[in-house]
Amino acid sequence: MAAEDDNSNVPIPEPEFDDESVITLTTHQGQFGANPISVKWGAATALERGPIIATTRHSSQRNAIGAHSGGYSVYKALAVATGGLDPKYQPKFDLTTPVVKMGPFNSWHDPKRIVSMDPYGHMPTIAFEEYVKKGYDIRPTIAITKAHIDLPECKEAIRVGRLTPDGDVLTHDGQSHITKFAVEPVWNLPGIAERFGCSEASLRETLFKETNMMYPELVTRPDLDTFLPPVGGLTIYVWGSVEKIPDENVPLTVRVHDECNGSDVFGSDICTCRPYLTHAIEECIKTAQEGGTGIVIYYRKEGRALGEVTKYLVYNMRKRQEGGDKAEEYFNCTQHVAGVTDTRFQALMPDPLVWLGVTKIHKLVSMSNVKVSYHTTARNGEGSKPVARPLLASVDSVY
Repeated sequence: MAAEDDNSNVPIPEPEFDDESVITLTTHQGQFGANPISVKWGAATALERGPIIATTRHSSQRNAIGAHSGGYSVYKALAVATGGLDPKYQPKFDLTTPVVKMGPFNSWHDPKRIVSMDPYGHMPTIAFEEYVKKGYDIRPTIAITKAHIDLPECKEAIRVGRLTPDGDVLTHDGQSHITKFAVEPVWNLPGIAERFGCSEASLRETLFKETNMMYPELVTRPDLDTFLPPVGGLTIYVWGSVEKIPDENVPLTVRVHDECNGSDVFGSDICTCRPYLTHAIEECIKTAQEGGTGIVIYYRKEGRALGEVTKYLVYNMRKRQEGGDKAEEYFNCTQHVAGVTDTRFQALMPDPLVWLGVTKIHKLVSMSNVKVSYHTTARNGEGSKPVARPLLASVDSVY
């Protein structure tokens, strides 16, 4: 863990508040009224890095493209439009701080290692306290809390002897104790482009075109490097000690799971994702009971990140194709419907593990050779594109 130096001499400009009676366009760099707060991604300290300002109260000083909460920002707009929410409302975050201490780690200060989330997203009122005192509206993009998980598979595992309750990690009625993290995506566009091996200009132009020109600042504001994309985030579930995660001598079990609502939640029989998820949870519980830590990262990438509508269309094609549903034709059917077999792009997958301080994984629970390769070859940066693989971890075993 790297301690941050005092940066009391970093100048903090006075906040500028919007006049709600007018709309100020700041769509071009250097335009009158556009004066974004500086962001230096990967800087040595939080104050040197600067806060991410993506709220509507400081449009001239806003330093990010997009809005908080991704697609949910549209529902916020509806609440404002119908009079249910005051656009000037300032959230009260006094009692919302993380339940565990996280970082800072050296990886937070490397602009290449974390490019898809804000390392300080869980502690903006602490890391940027001086900005908050001046009246800046800075929102968290990560929330950390504690909870219990109650799965019927864990109860069954106890019944047949695969799991043994200890009253700490796992209760006798089958509940497991966890720490969980909700994470919204925050993209550093230069880092994202390098991770995928394309130019930043090409990335910006394509994002602009493929979102039907929703975000003109992607092409008109090259001074804004931060983008809050309208995509689903991720949730991190941790069994055992969060503090022990960076210790390579402490056993660590990991699964990175991509959302499958039909199977994971409703038990749909056309998908088999939930058994892999619950198996990983059992392994995480066992590791935590042995004094280690278990991590499941749950990405919102429904239908291989092609969406649930596309997924169901593929289901129909699979069932109606000549010869009936065949597993070996799954990718071909997806290709025919979507034009591509998979858009999950695992290049960004390791970022939350890097943020957690992971440097060694003892047991990786995965059937994906793509995900495995991003762990096992990341330490020395070997492999094909994307050329800028993040330095992550060694893996003892894949299970």
